[in-house]
Amino acid sequence: MNRRLILMLFLGIVALLVQAGEAMAQGLPRISLEVGEASTAEDVSVTIEILFLLTILTLAPAILIMLTSFTRIVVVLSFLRMAIGTQQIPPTQLIVGLSLFLTMFVMGPTWERVYDDAIVPYTEEQIDHEAALDLAMKPIRRFMLNNTREKDLALFTKLSRSPRPANVDELSNRVLIPSFVISELKTAFQISFVLFIPFIIIDMVVSSTLLSMGMMMLPPVTVSLPFKILLFVLVDGWHLIVQSIVTSFQ
Repeated sequence: MNRRLILMLFLGIVALLVQAGEAMAQGLPRISLEVGEASTAEDVSVTIEILFLLTILTLAPAILIMLTSFTRIVVVLSFLRMAIGTQQIPPTQLIVGLSLFLTMFVMGPTWERVYDDAIVPYTEEQIDHEAALDLAMKPIRRFMLNNTREKDLALFTKLSRSPRPANVDELSNRVLIPSFVISELKTAFQISFVLFIPFIIIDMVVSSTLLSMGMMMLPPVTVSLPFKILLFVLVDGWHLIVQSIVTSFQ
C-alpha cells in the first residue's frame, strides 16, 4: 500500500514537471523596465510628468493631513471616543475612514476649482506644469487662509524673519501651512472641550450617587458608560457632531 502511494506521488510530480517544461518551451511573457535616452521633446515631457506624479503620490499623506480639513476632523472624532469612554469603539480604522470621507465632502468645492482651473488646462496642454501648480495652489491657499488665525500667521512670519507681507498673495506657503495646522489644532481642541462637558457631568453624578450609597468598590465608569451611550443616542450624537464639524469650516 505504501509503495503504491509513493508510486502515485512520484508519477504526479513527474507529470507536473512535464507540464512545466512544456509551458517553458511555449514561452512565458517577459516584463522589463528599461531606462534609455530620450530622443524627442515628447519623451522628455512624459518623463517629467511621471516623476512629478510619483512625487505627488509620495507626498499625498502629508498633503492630505496638512492642507485639508482632515486634521480637525480626526482630532475631534478621537476626542469624542475618549469622552464617551469606549476604549476602542469605534475602532481607529473607522474613525480614520470617516474622517477621510468627511474631508472629501468638505474639500469638494476646493478640489473642483483645482480640477477646473489647473488640471483641465494642463491636460489640454494649454499651460505648463509650473503654471498648473500655481493655479492649483490658489483655491487651497484660499481655504487655508479662511481657517487660519491672524495671530498664527504673525507668529510664523516673525519666526521666519521674513518681511511683513503687504497682502495675502505675498504670504509664502512655508508660513501659511504651519499656521493653518496649529489653527486647526486649536479649533479641534475647542470643539472637543465642549464635547467633554456633558459626559463629565454624567461621570460626576454617577460617582456622587455611588459614593452616597456606599458602593465605593464599584467603578463609576462601569455604571456611567451605559448612561453616556444612551445620552449620545437620544440626542442623535453622530448627526450633531458631523453637522458641527462641517459647519465649523468657513
